Amino acid sequence: MHGLLPLAGRMALDLLLPPVCLTCDRPVEAPGRFCAACFARTGFVTEPCCHCCGQPFAHAGLGGAAGRCPSCLAHAPPWRRARGALRYDAQAAKLMLAFKYADRPDLAAPLAALMARAGAALLRDAELIVPVPLHRRRLFARRYNQAALLALALGRRSLRPAVPDLLVRTRPTVKLGDLGRAARAEVLAGAIAVRPARASLVAGRQVLVVDDVMTSGATAAACAAALLAAGAAAVDVLVAARVPDPRLT
Repeated sequence: MHGLLPLAGRMALDLLLPPVCLTCDRPVEAPGRFCAACFARTGFVTEPCCHCCGQPFAHAGLGGAAGRCPSCLAHAPPWRRARGALRYDAQAAKLMLAFKYADRPDLAAPLAALMARAGAALLRDAELIVPVPLHRRRLFARRYNQAALLALALGRRSLRPAVPDLLVRTRPTVKLGDLGRAARAEVLAGAIAVRPARASLVAGRQVLVVDDVMTSGATAAACAAALLAAGAAAVDVLVAARVPDPRLT
């Protein structure tokens, strides 16, 4: 009987607020799903991809014997593995921009479900889940840290501890969108650190860093460097969307 109560409540809610597609207003069978048309337009990151940064490849030969993209071969990132659930294209942008800027924290759970499938191996190894931090000024303006919502949702799904305030932005940074790799790294140098009160949680642990979108990987690298300096055994990165390199796709 007790098991029927949540089901009855959900059915009643669906009658009042019928579930709609994550990226359009078409009705769907259950909350957190795409309609058939949007699903067909959505690009998921699957093999082949870079074994290190998760960059999708047009074909397996692009990874060579090492299975790594040219960028990771030239400049090995500080993390061990990175994966993304979606290719960041026009379709994914609708979802990510709504989540980030249009007051849609409800999208954290369905995005976390996609991430959990893409990063199943990373979640199995994770002993701690931490989000990329926002500076307090940006957090005040946006009202929530989308990466923290994803980290908490992943923690609930995987039964791994998520610590949303473990990393901290030590200073505000400019938006990185128009900057190159070197400029991004320069902007972020020393801008992310482990909160001293949380440092004891990191030592000897495998840590999973969570963010919404990865472009060059500069932000993830800054987080990984701070965690490794605090004694983390290894750092992996899991994001909702990965910006593809047009040279490789």
